[in-house]
Amino acid sequence: MSTNAPISDKPESVKSDSTKWLIALALLAVGLIAFYSFAGHSLLVRVVFLLGMVGASVFFALQTEKGRDTVNFLREAQIEVRKVVWPSRQETLQTTAIVALMVVLVALFIWMLDSLLFWLVRLLTGQGS
Repeated sequence: MSTNAPISDKPESVKSDSTKWLIALALLAVGLIAFYSFAGHSLLVRVVFLLGMVGASVFFALQTEKGRDTVNFLREAQIEVRKVVWPSRQETLQTTAIVALMVVLVALFIWMLDSLLFWLVRLLTGQGS
């Protein structure tokens, strides 16, 4: 029995993505090496060249499947951030005050518990006179 299932082009896409990642890394490496190799030249020229190489590297990285997934993730995250309902200034101040009050109350409770336990240990060990 023969099936006419389509042959997956996954290995070719993986090979293509690997090549693009290698190109991106090579461009980044060339930019960094050139930046430090030409230390005697103008800093502005070196920075512009480095930024150009980083931009080219990012361009090649975004052409891969993982790069496209990253862009999609960032777009979806931006959409979700737009949906967030931020608290008003009054709500923020009230919540901050409640948290600060609770921190002080818990600190006092722990201090009293520590003092009580310290007193009990001193009493039981005979160190308190």
